[in-house]
Amino acid sequence: MPPRYRAGQQVPASGIYQCDCAEGGHQWSTDVAGPTFPPLPCSGSTWRLRTKTHQQ
Repeated sequence: MPPRYRAGQQVPASGIYQCDCAEGGHQWSTDVAGPTFPPLPCSGSTWRLRTKTHQQ
């Protein structure tokens, strides 16, 4: 299972992250490595990487 990250933690890798909310799990965020994760848009507690984005 991929690692999970909380809002406010530093984003380890650029990619598309999914909220683990119980409301269907269709809450997504595209994040860039370095800044912190945004607040969760639902009742979930963590973000998890679904797809890495291209990095140069």
